Amino acid sequence: MNNLPEGVLDAIGKKYPNGYNDYVIKVPKGANDFFHAITIDTENASYLVKVNVRVDSGIDNDEKDADDDLEIDTGDAPLPEEPDDLDELD
Repeated sequence: MNNLPEGVLDAIGKKYPNGYNDYVIKVPKGANDFFHAITIDTENASYLVKVNVRVDSGIDNDEKDADDDLEIDTGDAPLPEEPDDLDELD
């Protein structure tokens, strides 16, 4: 974003006052390559501005703790008994 023409940063601030994280698009470059960008329009031009994206691949500690506390209720019901004599299937 350092090489943007004058006024484009102001336009980005107006279009995305709360940040642009939810508006980032993935742009294919061919051969399984891509980059992330946002769009911005000014009076004179439309821009596709390349942005850096940091991917969070870790598990939230809250989610991990919730999984650790997960219990499965098997109940107190006894297992069904197997038949003693299987030869009586005439």
